[in-house]
Amino acid sequence: MHREMGAKMVEFVGFDMPVQFEGINIEHETVRERLGVFDVSHMGEFWVEGPKAFELVQKVTSNDVAALHDGKVQYSCYPNGQGGIVDDLLVYRFNAEKYFLVVNASNIDKDFAHVSKHNTMGAKLTNVSNDFSQLAVQGPLALKAMQSLTETPITDMEYYTFKVIEFAGVKDIIFSTTGYTGSGGCEIYMKNKDAVKIYKAVLKAGEAYGIKPIGLGARDTLRLESGFNLYGNDIDDTTSPISAGLGWITKFVEGNDFIDRPLFESQRDQGVEYRLKGFVMEDRAIPRHHYEVVDAEGRVVGHVTSGTMSPMLKKGIGMAYVTKPYWKEGTEIYIPIRGKSTKAVITKTPFYKG
Repeated sequence: MHREMGAKMVEFVGFDMPVQFEGINIEHETVRERLGVFDVSHMGEFWVEGPKAFELVQKVTSNDVAALHDGKVQYSCYPNGQGGIVDDLLVYRFNAEKYFLVVNASNIDKDFAHVSKHNTMGAKLTNVSNDFSQLAVQGPLALKAMQSLTETPITDMEYYTFKVIEFAGVKDIIFSTTGYTGSGGCEIYMKNKDAVKIYKAVLKAGEAYGIKPIGLGARDTLRLESGFNLYGNDIDDTTSPISAGLGWITKFVEGNDFIDRPLFESQRDQGVEYRLKGFVMEDRAIPRHHYEVVDAEGRVVGHVTSGTMSPMLKKGIGMAYVTKPYWKEGTEIYIPIRGKSTKAVITKTPFYKG
């Protein structure tokens, strides 16, 4: 289907993926202004079930799973036991003894091994990544367009909630108001055998609203404009959630004895050397992963983790780990690009609110 729609395909962590259809900027603007559909079937999914399910998920994730109710989704990360992050993930609570974990495609095996290693309490853990396909329908018109495919009310669903519904004539679809774009919408999980049928139905239902298929390229520019971290760039096995600005998913509440809690607590209290900060280019330049960040005298004060030309702002934007004097909004930094020192300013994320 991707090829029929003119996709440029690339290899991505062992999957053949569409990087773009019409072009990254057009696809990006489509999601910001209307709606687009991403095939994100490469993502990984695990079930955690049984009387010990809560205990395991609470142990391996940094957020407070006790705060969830049935039908609620939570963004979280797996601390690795050495102050870094195994992966970031979504936790879906079906009930007190049933959780659905959604992880990054590049980390499926690593994540499953990590959670299995810590499953000393005997929860039932199943890797169903190869059984599920997933579509992300994102944009301000997404829920309105998708309502025609189900009798269950979805347009009034709260952000980060989910329902199990009949959708496009298929029963037991997980329909979730989550996404990686900052423009609203939903993510839809289905069995592989139903994926083509549902993909076609989504494209048909969205036709009147201007839907387009969207590739991985625009997925990256959209998430960066919205200030969302990308595993492997902005966070990895060497970065702590405290340094990465993910203190809000690192919950030091009673009963939440997750891996690395004492270490992250001491980082919260005593501070960290580097923090992940957003920046906008003042000079016309595009920052890239691994570029150095320097001060006005040329001293290295950090490094860029993600960068792009923002299709909505028409400026270079990025995220970088920088040392403490450069954390404040409005602080000037410089990024050497091809021998020239280009100026940027530390900025709060999201870069684009729309």
